[in-house]
Amino acid sequence: AGFRAPPPPDDRLWRHPSEVERTGPAPLRPRAAERPSTNPWPVALVSGLVGAALTLGVVASTGALHDRGTSAGVVVPRSAPPAAAEADAGDGVVAIAETVGPAIARVEVSGPQRSTGSGVVFTEDGHVLTNAHVVEGAQSIDVVLADGSEHRGRLVGSDPLTDIAVVAIEAEGPFAVAALGSAADLRVGQSTVAIGSPLGLIGGASVTTGVVSALGRRVPSPDGPPLLDMIQTDAAIAPGSSGGALLDRSGSVIGITTAIALSQEGADGFGFATPIDIARAVAEDIMATGAATHVWLGIEGRDLDNRSARDAGVDGGAVVESVVEGGPAGAAGLAAGDVIVGLSDQTVPSMSALVIALRELDPGEVVDLEVLRDGERITVSVELGTRPPPGE
Repeated sequence: AGFRAPPPPDDRLWRHPSEVERTGPAPLRPRAAERPSTNPWPVALVSGLVGAALTLGVVASTGALHDRGTSAGVVVPRSAPPAAAEADAGDGVVAIAETVGPAIARVEVSGPQRSTGSGVVFTEDGHVLTNAHVVEGAQSIDVVLADGSEHRGRLVGSDPLTDIAVVAIEAEGPFAVAALGSAADLRVGQSTVAIGSPLGLIGGASVTTGVVSALGRRVPSPDGPPLLDMIQTDAAIAPGSSGGALLDRSGSVIGITTAIALSQEGADGFGFATPIDIARAVAEDIMATGAATHVWLGIEGRDLDNRSARDAGVDGGAVVESVVEGGPAGAAGLAAGDVIVGLSDQTVPSMSALVIALRELDPGEVVDLEVLRDGERITVSVELGTRPPPGE
């Protein structure tokens, strides 16, 4: 036992999807240039993961496998359209695949290199949910529908903070759509169906099944804030399935497939999806204004460690490490070293929990933060702001 250093790069147990190549004889023609990885997402070892660092990879496939010859105030519907409502739990996976499959698209991106991902058509006039990393740096976008028809796509907007983007099909509908459900009442062990367009393969979407393995996962990213509140599933999710649909057994979309963990042999039981409630809210903002709106507290923080929590008599908290000058927290008097343990009558057991709770609020709202400072509990009222664009 004891600590073992991670193996050298060629011996890593976990790899970015773009690093996984077919074994056996060399291909007859060279692969297209691969897009540099922008989201390797290394994760520190946690309970149950031993022996090597875990690397999570976005599941966009790089390198083509074949040659290719908004009004404001839009609200994305929560209820299922008539076609999507036809697939109920009793019909099984076949009915779900037949009903939802026509709404799953392949998203082909041209830029410095070519890459492919998946998308979910969610409005009859052709708006497609996908991942921000799929369309990052896109100079042109093509959307290939389940019937094989190919249409030019237009990027409506992209939100790197949640890794969600919306693409509009530049053709007349109506298009087959998937019903957007909710992840609010998901339970671990609940059955799932994943539908995506892996590896840019021709011939329609791929369908896999599994269960909800865990909820509320935190997926770190070295290029920005971590993805929070993610759904973990053991339904197989292959490279190229970024932006695909994770569904419940009623055929409703409960998540957008976003990240996977790979061993040298392939997917090894770790797939992650952005809850559809988050994706829907971001899509509504993007369709209304072209960009997502996020509340802003204006702090950098970390989780309160267990020992400090025990000493303070709390279950956990978010430690304020720094306060952004001129931000809402600074204006309200929060300071480095404060520990946030509550937000408007909700307990705050961690930094991630604080961020998730803030997502339910709007800029301009005033919240009461319960704060530990120098061993005393105080209440600090903060008027939330709007998160500035990246780089500002």
